[in-house]
Amino acid sequence: MKRRDFSARLAGLGLGASTLATPLLAQAQAKALSESDYVRLSQPLSVEKGKVEVVEFFWYGCPHCFAFEPALDAWQKKLPADVAFRRVPVAFRESYTIHQRLFYAIEAMGKVEELHRKVFQAIHGERKRFEKEDEILEFVGKNGVDTAKFKELLSSFTVSTKAKQASRLAEAYKIDGVPALGIGGKYYTSGQQAGSPDRSLVVADALIDRVRKGG
Repeated sequence: MKRRDFSARLAGLGLGASTLATPLLAQAQAKALSESDYVRLSQPLSVEKGKVEVVEFFWYGCPHCFAFEPALDAWQKKLPADVAFRRVPVAFRESYTIHQRLFYAIEAMGKVEELHRKVFQAIHGERKRFEKEDEILEFVGKNGVDTAKFKELLSSFTVSTKAKQASRLAEAYKIDGVPALGIGGKYYTSGQQAGSPDRSLVVADALIDRVRKGG
């Protein structure tokens, strides 16, 4: 979803049955990589040494991010040990910073695996908006979370700081739409750039390999 469309509720994009069809297909697609498939940052970012960092930029209200999540989740679980994957919530509008804080509160409670997909489903399948604290607390409470603790985390200094850092990172990568993948502090790609969400993962694999080799 592009920045200008960030607040629109559009139909989700369908994904292919397979994220990376076969190793041979992935290699063939990687060889066909063109500069239009990704953006190289003019100013590389500082990243953890010894690891190739991959960042998924997303927004809970984005239908494309919702549709992309199953393929992305399967892909990231198969990443090699030298790749560090993390999710970073983006808010192109001030009113959606609460979604950033929602993610980081979930993360702080160690509930990402349990609740991340459920938040997407609630918004896109049940038409929840999660723009108000009370609605969020009702949701997490129904999912077995201590609402008092979650409320404290939602407005905590730590969570607010992480939300601000997420926004700064998105700005540093010059992200203008989601979902997008930042690679090694040097590149980013997206379904729009790569031609499809599935192929953005193939492009990401090629860029990971490039960063690993010092490119």
